[in-house]
Amino acid sequence: MIRKKNAGYNAFNGAALQLFSEGDLHRIHLSTLEVLSSVGVMVKDEEALACFEEAGADVDWEDYIVKLPAYLVENAISTSPASVFLAGKEKKYDILLEDGRVYVCPFGLGIYMRDLNTGELRNTTKQDIVDCSRIVDYLDEYDYLFDTMVARDVPAETACIHGFEAHLVNSNKPCLASPENKRTAEILVSMGAAAAGGEEQLSQRPIMMLGGCTISPLTIPDSTIAATMVGAKKNLPTMILTMAMSGGMAPVTLAGCLVVANAEILAALTLSQLVRKGAPFVYGTSTGTLDMRHNAAAMVGCPELGLISAGLAAIARMYNLPSLVAGT
Repeated sequence: MIRKKNAGYNAFNGAALQLFSEGDLHRIHLSTLEVLSSVGVMVKDEEALACFEEAGADVDWEDYIVKLPAYLVENAISTSPASVFLAGKEKKYDILLEDGRVYVCPFGLGIYMRDLNTGELRNTTKQDIVDCSRIVDYLDEYDYLFDTMVARDVPAETACIHGFEAHLVNSNKPCLASPENKRTAEILVSMGAAAAGGEEQLSQRPIMMLGGCTISPLTIPDSTIAATMVGAKKNLPTMILTMAMSGGMAPVTLAGCLVVANAEILAALTLSQLVRKGAPFVYGTSTGTLDMRHNAAAMVGCPELGLISAGLAAIARMYNLPSLVAGT
């Protein structure tokens, strides 16, 4: 197993960036609970709505709004594991996501690339995913595979299946799969099980995790519901990622953006734990800010993104949850 050094525990082993006080983080947590209980999140999946309602949430079936009482959310935080194990096809690629250990993966779901031979900007293809998988597999600096690109040369409704197959066949490292719906989530899990030797073996040595994004503000789409619920049912790791851009789909203030982003992730976490207590869950963020002067483009690498990423990573650490921070 690859066990990276703990960052921040010892001055000789690493460093930690502490931008927020304990009081700051607690106030963001309390504000998040207020948003979830009074505003709620939009969920259109009937199975998920029923699951929330049975647990005691206030569900508006006409407008698809779920309002979560604080006790439900805090119970979910307490039952979610502090460590998430991801297995490689070979044990030397096993990794343990937990407090202080830092791993690296390429980011994902790219839809354009600059062709290496012609320099032309073009749609991504399945072969591009194959090539990327082989590069990541070869480089020691990468520990696992994100769902790197979208295969735009195959039917859109099966693109996630083609993409996962390209990763699964061409890399020995753990990889993430992003389903479109519950049907494709089941197919992706069956593919992982075939590679692992069966569903039980896949649960014991998860060579994959399911992933999805929220839609800001405060919406959990069907694809993310599928990843969350199927992952929990199969006892597979799930990584749910918020992209609540400040100044656009979230308040422009740092604190306000953190509250909206945190609310989206905690709503998904709560659903995961309602489906199966103790289901492995990774707190994910690719939250940044919008450039409101130039066509509202998302800015990556700007100071605001670093502040938001540090804030959400600190919140995940406060909850004792493993986190994925993108775009830094």
